[in-house]
Amino acid sequence: MRNGLRLGKILGIEVRVDWSWLFIFFLVTWNLAMVFGQRHADWGLAVTWGTALAASLLFFASVLAHEMAHSLVARSRGMPVYNITLFLFGGVSNIQREPTSPQSEFLMAIVGPLTSIVLGYFFLILAHSTIGPWQVSSTEIETMIGRLSPLSTLLLWLGPVNILVGLFNLLPGFPLDGGRILRSLLWAVTGNLRKATRWAAGAGQALAGLMIFLGFAMVFGVWLPIFGSGSIGGLWFVFIGWFLYSASTQSYQQVVIRDILQGVPVSRMMRTEPPQVSPNITIDDLVGDYIMRADDYAFPVQDGDELVGLVTLEDVRKVSRDQWPSTRVADIMTPSAELVVVAPADDAAEALNLLSQRDVRQLPVIQDGRLVGLLRRRDIMKWLQLHAEFKTD
Repeated sequence: MRNGLRLGKILGIEVRVDWSWLFIFFLVTWNLAMVFGQRHADWGLAVTWGTALAASLLFFASVLAHEMAHSLVARSRGMPVYNITLFLFGGVSNIQREPTSPQSEFLMAIVGPLTSIVLGYFFLILAHSTIGPWQVSSTEIETMIGRLSPLSTLLLWLGPVNILVGLFNLLPGFPLDGGRILRSLLWAVTGNLRKATRWAAGAGQALAGLMIFLGFAMVFGVWLPIFGSGSIGGLWFVFIGWFLYSASTQSYQQVVIRDILQGVPVSRMMRTEPPQVSPNITIDDLVGDYIMRADDYAFPVQDGDELVGLVTLEDVRKVSRDQWPSTRVADIMTPSAELVVVAPADDAAEALNLLSQRDVRQLPVIQDGRLVGLLRRRDIMKWLQLHAEFKTD
């Protein structure tokens, strides 16, 4: 989700939209337009699609509010928030590190579902205020719904769907909010974050398996309360279950990685004295004298004792072959002012986080303004391979 669209910042937190969100936004809008059109045949095309579009926008604004609640609590508890991204399955807050205590985990997790539920009841109250007293028999409900205004219809849909989102997120399967609440309780009891994550992730995998089973049952005609039956709903259930299973597995693996790297300084795994190049050599010389003679993907660019940039294999690939003899390294390198760097004493877990966020393979290691090494992603992977089997719960 690195290639999405940046919308801006809210309260200092960057908000992004992944391209997969466009698909779900279109699907929700189209589905609502079909439902509203069936219930309100007298509306006309413009009113029907306008109401559906407004409902979709407000729904995803509600999802953003849900994630913003997570992020603000996380930030108040000392956990930096990189961004919030809306994507296919709703939204995700990119929080840079794990909570420091069970209490922080619990507060950060529960505030999201509570926000959705409160928003749901708020929309229902607004809907009631636009409808007024509603005293009809069960046989007259469909007729009454057909007479509602676009605003009332929109609010009457937003209320239950937000409550449903809040309740679904409270299911005890990691990494859903309910699974994080479960993990916080297990963490408080065991005092071991890794063990608590393993158990909570197991609950998430079990929940995912149940969703996949129920999804296939819906495909074959089994009717479920609230969700009904049918191929589309069933396959969507299967898809969400598969995503939850994958997310549970990956979340536990991430905790294991952080656990292994926690407290290990960058100096233990950085490459000292990496090959360095001058900013004045041509790409031809860079390829012939450095890239083809080493297994490195990146080279610090030094002007005397000063680090002036970093040149990578990706930078070279952006230049056509016929321009290599006339193009200098200084023309294609990333300037030092734009580089993300670490210090030898920095935590390796935080360094890996930076590598992932920036989607780079290496980080220059700087001490007292001088280059002392290069931390490569593969150096961290090698460390993990060497130490994973010795790390137990």
